[in-house]
Amino acid sequence: MYLEYWKLKKQPFNSVPDPEMYFDMHQSVDSSVSELLFAVEEGNECLAVVVGPVGVGKTMCLRIVLNALNKNKYRIAFVTNPDMTFPQLLREVVGQLEGKECLERRKDRLFEEFNRILFETSDAGKRVVVFIDEGNAIRPHNLDSLRLLTNMQDDHQNLLTIILAGQPELGKRLEDPRRENLFQRIGVYCRIEGIDSRETMKDYIEHRLERAGLSGDSMFTEAAYDEIWKLSESGMPRLINKMAKLSLKAAETNNQLHVNADIVKAVGARFMRSYVRMRAARKAGMPVETSSETVVIAKPAAHPRPQLKILSRDERERLASQLATERLVHQSKVFDPFEAWSKTREEILRAMESGQFLSQAAG
Repeated sequence: MYLEYWKLKKQPFNSVPDPEMYFDMHQSVDSSVSELLFAVEEGNECLAVVVGPVGVGKTMCLRIVLNALNKNKYRIAFVTNPDMTFPQLLREVVGQLEGKECLERRKDRLFEEFNRILFETSDAGKRVVVFIDEGNAIRPHNLDSLRLLTNMQDDHQNLLTIILAGQPELGKRLEDPRRENLFQRIGVYCRIEGIDSRETMKDYIEHRLERAGLSGDSMFTEAAYDEIWKLSESGMPRLINKMAKLSLKAAETNNQLHVNADIVKAVGARFMRSYVRMRAARKAGMPVETSSETVVIAKPAAHPRPQLKILSRDERERLASQLATERLVHQSKVFDPFEAWSKTREEILRAMESGQFLSQAAG
């Protein structure tokens, strides 16, 4: 087992969010944690929102806030999958707050029961906090029903805080002018982005290794950090964790004392083709069929060309990564997918930097 090989006590790069691994130098996560705690503990807000792309650390952010709350002051429900009818969602929340299965099915009775819990909790000097993760899975009409819960207050304060986290699609729905009534109730609106630099990413990896029991220097070489950064899509923690974990295992399998750049590149080459195909397909909204060896993507429908704008350097780098990914999708045979992707990305960047480069504007 690679944990014994590297003398670690626990998984340093587990896919399950572990608050013990919290890295407070991920600036946008750290800021979001502070703002959400303020919304609950001091701001008396009824609704707080966190948005960010897949794998950036939204769930970890919620878990940190959850762990930081004094359980003697708050009654808490945490919904991990809100893709359900509103009565089902309300029944899940009531059941968690009561600590037993809620059998009520009627929407009006569920509202009455929830309202009773709120005032009972307030009379006991406590407050209700409801966390909803994967908020982009909430059915659009349920967002309007969710607004009804934010109306529950007494003469002096809101009786609960709802913390809603999801992907950028959630933000777009909330910002829709048709939901202005709900949007105006948002007291804290946080946006989480990737880790901001290669050096911060290195600190992130070493922090997690230390929390996992590493004593002494990191087993990753500087060149290995460079390669992980290239694969991380500008600092996505989930991708960093994946590459670091697989690289540790590959180095252990080959009896290496360090994780070098060649090991990271070899690991990247194994999953890059499947990953870039699925990534491009999902961004284009195309159906994806996967197996252990192949990924089949449906042919996209034609779309009109959107308006254009001039890109900053950071935007050019992100776009170059996306374009390189899309080019690889259409190549059936690539000897080294990672090398091909890196080379293509650099060629695109050079073409961009030879003059002003226009790209498709986002919305």
